Amino acid sequence: MSRTAAPRLIGSEIYRGSTYGPKHPLAIPRVSTTLDLIAALGWLDPARYIDSPRATVAELTRFHTPDYIAALQRAEATQQVNPADRDRHRIGADGNPVYREIFSRPATSAGGVLHACRLTAQTPGIIHVPGGGTHHGMPDRASGFCYVNDAALGILAWLDAGLTNILYVDIDAHHGDGVQTAFHDDARVFTLSVHEANRWPFTGAADDVAGGHAANFPLPEGATDTDMLAVLDHAITPLTR
Repeated sequence: MSRTAAPRLIGSEIYRGSTYGPKHPLAIPRVSTTLDLIAALGWLDPARYIDSPRATVAELTRFHTPDYIAALQRAEATQQVNPADRDRHRIGADGNPVYREIFSRPATSAGGVLHACRLTAQTPGIIHVPGGGTHHGMPDRASGFCYVNDAALGILAWLDAGLTNILYVDIDAHHGDGVQTAFHDDARVFTLSVHEANRWPFTGAADDVAGGHAANFPLPEGATDTDMLAVLDHAITPLTR
């Protein structure tokens, strides 16, 4: 039987006080609140906590274009965005605001996911990265409040480590369009998304199978735990066998 590592958690203090703005849908300090709650309830041995590294430019450009990463760095340094970068990379547009850590925060999220994937490639186990999951990011632009697609970068890290049969399961309310698009033609990666139907980005229809490498389960608004368990039992679990 293969050895399995104890569960671990990767977090960072960069999320504390970092905000997209008071009126933004992501104004709630979700990550720092989650980390504080886990600590207060004693759910995790402090020895299993890992401080997230920050992804390097070289690591980020494994998926994203150099021009886009440079534009994020410029936006953080100047706290503004020029018209060309706004139009080309959607920084400061479409609900993707310029904020204090516009490069360093997503780079930290990506660094945490990359570290988790490299650790699990060596030894199987469960690692939670509450700052990750920015699945809408595209190679050359921000999308859906996501500046860096840490999920795509993590999958690429697994592929680079030699894994060739990857199942990506996405249960966000929105379809994981950025990840599905990234691996649309890669038979080594199967993407599965359970999301709310008729909701932005309005992709991920039930008949969208991405050339045979994806499954999408759009659920109606108000879907219950029973609905989610049915998808788990009849759709997700069979794919793992």
